Amino acid sequence: MTDTPVREILGYPVLAATEVEAVELCERAIESRQPHQIGVLNAAKIVNAAKDPALRRALLSCDEIFADGQAVVWASHILGQPLPERVAGIDLFEDLLDLASRKRYSVYLLGATREVLDRVVEVVEQRYPNARIAGHHDGYFSAAESAAVAQDIGASSPDMLFVAMTSPKKETFIAANQNVMKVPVTHGVGGSFDILAGKTARAPRIWQKLGMEWAFRVVQEPRRMFMRYFRTNGAFIVMVAREYLRSPRRSRLDWNR
Repeated sequence: MTDTPVREILGYPVLAATEVEAVELCERAIESRQPHQIGVLNAAKIVNAAKDPALRRALLSCDEIFADGQAVVWASHILGQPLPERVAGIDLFEDLLDLASRKRYSVYLLGATREVLDRVVEVVEQRYPNARIAGHHDGYFSAAESAAVAQDIGASSPDMLFVAMTSPKKETFIAANQNVMKVPVTHGVGGSFDILAGKTARAPRIWQKLGMEWAFRVVQEPRRMFMRYFRTNGAFIVMVAREYLRSPRRSRLDWNR
């Protein structure tokens, strides 16, 4: 799909692409009509995948992986595998909706609660009027129902599929059903539906630029989020430090590339 350089970050091949380049890659995938699965990496996902072989396999099965978290970009420079910038999953999601509206592509929306999903459909229709909604389904279905959901997506023949479910459910669902759905671009967008629907606030731009969106979430939900991020951020720092110490590239640390 692309000649964009690939950087090896803690065992994952991450595309050294800008956000603009990521959108262009997705547009070429749609025009090629060949199924492509997009994966996005952040610190928590890397830590969790180290303990969850199924999640790791699902991530490695992706056709393209982008750095969703700023911590991954920082780690890339420390490890001598510099990435140009963060490609946040929600930013790419909104960019692709804009692309769908400009090119009149069709999209399928999968995930979240029925209430949130209905609101997302309304927002997409209002903000991206030329994007065609091929179908939608909430994210609350059983493993036994997965095949039927995948078949519905395949029958809808969307150009893009957005999956707003938690990890590892979204990654394993996509990996297991990609051959049935046959969607040119499949993007797991996590909690992006909640943000687009206005249920959850996104961190202010300055927090995003500082790579502190996780801290904003802790401020919003301290009881639920503090220990989660304390554990995953700490574990990620340890993983990066270990890789740096055993890597022959450690003398090439360069923040300017």
